[in-house]
Amino acid sequence: MYRRSSVGTRCRIVVNSVTTWGAGACRPADEWPYLTHARGRDQVALRIRRVTPAALADLVRASAKQVLSSRGLDHAVLPDPVTIERPRNPEHGDYATNLALQVAKKVGLAPRDFAQALADELAGTDGIASVEIAGPGFLNLRLAADAQGEVVRRVLAAGDAYGTGAALAGRVINLEFVSANPTGPIHLGGTRWAAVGDALGRLLTAQGAKVTREYYFNDAGAQIDRFVGSLVAAAKGEPAPENGYAGAYLSDIAAEVIRQEPSALSQPEVERDEIFRRVGVDLMFSEIKKSLHEFGTDFDVYFHEDSLHASGAVDRAVAHLKETGSLYAKDGAWWLRTTEHGDDKDRVVIKNDGVPAYIAGDIAYLRDKRERGFNLCIYMLGADHHGYIARLKAAAAAMGDDPDVVEVLIGQMVNLVSDGKPVRMSKRAGTVITMDDLVEVVGVDAARYELTRYSVDSTLDIDLDLLRKHSNDNPVYYVQYAHARLCSLRRNAADLGIADGDPGDADLSLLTLPREGDLIRTIGEFPSVLTKAAELREPHRVARYLESLASAYHKFYDVARVLPQGDEEATPLTHARLTLCDAARQVFANGLALLGVSAPERM
Repeated sequence: MYRRSSVGTRCRIVVNSVTTWGAGACRPADEWPYLTHARGRDQVALRIRRVTPAALADLVRASAKQVLSSRGLDHAVLPDPVTIERPRNPEHGDYATNLALQVAKKVGLAPRDFAQALADELAGTDGIASVEIAGPGFLNLRLAADAQGEVVRRVLAAGDAYGTGAALAGRVINLEFVSANPTGPIHLGGTRWAAVGDALGRLLTAQGAKVTREYYFNDAGAQIDRFVGSLVAAAKGEPAPENGYAGAYLSDIAAEVIRQEPSALSQPEVERDEIFRRVGVDLMFSEIKKSLHEFGTDFDVYFHEDSLHASGAVDRAVAHLKETGSLYAKDGAWWLRTTEHGDDKDRVVIKNDGVPAYIAGDIAYLRDKRERGFNLCIYMLGADHHGYIARLKAAAAAMGDDPDVVEVLIGQMVNLVSDGKPVRMSKRAGTVITMDDLVEVVGVDAARYELTRYSVDSTLDIDLDLLRKHSNDNPVYYVQYAHARLCSLRRNAADLGIADGDPGDADLSLLTLPREGDLIRTIGEFPSVLTKAAELREPHRVARYLESLASAYHKFYDVARVLPQGDEEATPLTHARLTLCDAARQVFANGLALLGVSAPERM
């Protein structure tokens, strides 16, 4: 039987025994991740453990179950999780839910009646200052200041780990990104993937996944032949061959090949080309890895496409597909039924001349990943690779695998704009803008931040003039400056003799200004932002969150004086606000680290 607790307002949902959970009862306390329970002599009481949207969602859902169960109504209609949102107008409360509107009619209640019963159930719960009914049945919740303050303590106790979770625990993920052809410097599309892919890897790791960052080195095929031909032409001082590559970088690499192998040009054609292939491709790839490292993106594995052919992995994969009937013969070639997975046509795996098509290497590569123990293979590919979604899923299915072990993210193009005009040519690459070009103009931090703050689904125009500004118009400057300002605040406090205190000693119930509450609630949203960003593979959510946090901090600082002035003494409010600022600084540092962007202490 349910009854209200008689031990104070902290306990709102009480059952007589942990062993009597019936059909209409709430689930045990350990099934509510953000609620905890207190044991008395004969009862267990659920209470809110932390004031965050997720915690409030659990509390509201548990309270709604109590309301419905007490009336003999079916609580299976309750959504899980319950939606908790920040109202656009702060005057409407700290958080709001439309649960009564979603559920009431399904159980034969008027929405406002159900909202009133739910408000009565929630009223007085520890951490909830008030619950108001608005409109046809919305609930607006206001939180107690001391309860909100617990978020601040939790941030400082967790430190660098604040925001991390276990939503992806058990996932062993192969994250392949960039994988640009080793025929030239990394262009802007690859640069976007270098920033987004690295940030995504950090996010997935922060949610408990074991992530291997992998670069697929396309060192087999016609593009390498064209690259070698272009190097030979550059070494001879001749124009690049038709369909070849151009740019000053080719002359540099060709000169280095000659320096290492002085007799290369005098060798017979086959031997000559092999020298330029062996030395030149290695030099180009070394340049690519150097650019990536300087950009802050490193890989755990550099996988060579050529190794799949040399080891016989491609032949074995194709033989397996033939044995299992996954390929069919037509017009002298062997085909994979990719149309069954959304492709516009079936794809040739072995051409009619017996030579494996490019997809044969993709199939062998996926098989290799699965044999290495990855239970999720994420591919980050350019806009011209949309057809690969169906092909790779078909490859997984053909091997008897679940197609969902393959996940393909498609990124759109990147353009540079300066003085309102497109920037099209690279000084070194000749035909494209490169990663090094972008970094030279705006720096690593600005480049990485700008490339990650937009969804990869959209074409991105980067305003170089904006990113060079040291003003709040520049998003990365805006966020980094907030962190630097907080660091300066703590240094100024030390100059005044105000030492770092124990967060547990700060009286956070003094933080009652609306702007203080807004900053605390924004800080508290960080873990859920990270969870959602990892789940949806959208690192841009972290960047946008940091900008909203910077806005909340600057608005707080404008109305709340933190440090004493003149001969004033530090007060408990001083320590409370400094503690809040320390928490904000920690969240900025954590968020920027996930994006691979520095958190400067001085600007």
